[in-house]
Amino acid sequence: MAEHRSMQRAALLDAARSLLSEGGTEALTFPALAERTGLARSSVYEYFRSRAAVVEELCEVDFPVWAAEVAAAMERAASAEGKVEAYVRQQLTLVGDRRHRAVVAISASELDTGAREKIRAAHGGLVAMIVEALGEMGHEQPRLAAMLLQGVVDAAVRRIELGAEDPAAVTEAAVGMALRGVKG
Repeated sequence: MAEHRSMQRAALLDAARSLLSEGGTEALTFPALAERTGLARSSVYEYFRSRAAVVEELCEVDFPVWAAEVAAAMERAASAEGKVEAYVRQQLTLVGDRRHRAVVAISASELDTGAREKIRAAHGGLVAMIVEALGEMGHEQPRLAAMLLQGVVDAAVRRIELGAEDPAAVTEAAVGMALRGVKG
């Protein structure tokens, strides 16, 4: 029974990722989740109390995987500058990933305080990954530099999601800004 519930929950999360990445917030409805998974609408409520609860769990499940991919890319870099470049490039590579599109599709204002705090903490963990490399580069305030660097990444993510520019050009511009802008 527990295995069945776990499989149903995973199917609901996968359906939620698809709905969010295909149609944004408006597409994530309990009837749509039920239709995608073959469950009765009332059954969806047995797993999640709200859309915000679905998104909160998506963040809890997907964000650590995403962060691990960024960390792995940074570990492959031989220098502090290489780590900064990997940090930026890997995050921007992940923009096209369905897990990322699903999480950013819903605005933080729709989430309850607990969910917003979990997302904020997860992002804080991502920022913390780059602080040491910035310190190695001689930056006097590596934590502040890390926060500002993440701002560059976040702005690049928004540009890529808008589709106004070539994602490769946005990535190169963000990497250039990061490498020139974070040197102490």
